[in-house]
Amino acid sequence: MDVVDTIVAFRSRLDDARHHGRHVGLVPTMGYLHEGHVSHMRRSATENDLTAVTIFVNPLQFGANEDLASYPRDLGRDAKLCEGAGVDLIFAPPVEEMYPEPMLTTVSVDEVSQRMEGRARPTHFAGVATVVSKLFNIAGPCRAYFGEKDYQQLAVVRKLARDLSFPVEVIGGPTVRELDGLAMSSRNVYLTGDERAAAPVLHRALQAGVASILSGERSAAAVAELVAGIIAAEPLAELDYAEVVDADTLAPLDRLHTGQEVRLLAAAQLGRPRLLDNLGVRVR
Repeated sequence: MDVVDTIVAFRSRLDDARHHGRHVGLVPTMGYLHEGHVSHMRRSATENDLTAVTIFVNPLQFGANEDLASYPRDLGRDAKLCEGAGVDLIFAPPVEEMYPEPMLTTVSVDEVSQRMEGRARPTHFAGVATVVSKLFNIAGPCRAYFGEKDYQQLAVVRKLARDLSFPVEVIGGPTVRELDGLAMSSRNVYLTGDERAAAPVLHRALQAGVASILSGERSAAAVAELVAGIIAAEPLAELDYAEVVDADTLAPLDRLHTGQEVRLLAAAQLGRPRLLDNLGVRVR
């Protein structure tokens, strides 16, 4: 496994692989990897001839009072996990390589990015869309793997790739969870002991929402209220939102209909970290 830190070297390696008829898999990350990332790497390694991981803490997607400076970083640890998962190449550029001069160009994806996380973090998805556009442009034709844990981000990236005709197949991987249901996230390291014990409330609430739909509830508002109530009842959790949306467009729903693919999403502050989770269900 090789580690490169320049755009020229990374692009050259992937272009050379394709020149020799090899399929490329790309796993974009911000590092401090966990089993969720590793699951994408392993999948890519089985579906492609060369798997490349990008490790870059992207300043454009952090707000003014967010944790850019303290975001956990450990390239040595990450490299060991990548090598064990069958990764062939890591691209770990410094900020000045990705942004050698002030960025006057940004990419935004309307509608799908405007609610939920977009409302809470107004500049976040423009930062995500911009860096992903750069990475797709640098990497070239490939399969790119993203986790469903950040479901709205996945929807933004899928729409971005379609709208801008990137030669990239965006593949979503299922959320990987701890034994108690907590969705794995690099920011989980911020949780105190008590907060960690309380954190699975998001998953329990979403499970209750899914169960209510499968039991016949057809009011999206009633399902969202159920999920919100369970999270709000946890003293350590400060509820941000609980939403029931169309799984593809993320449009808000009123009545649910048989055969419809629905996504339940929730976010809450637990001490320092802001936790996200979601579950999907097909209405029966």
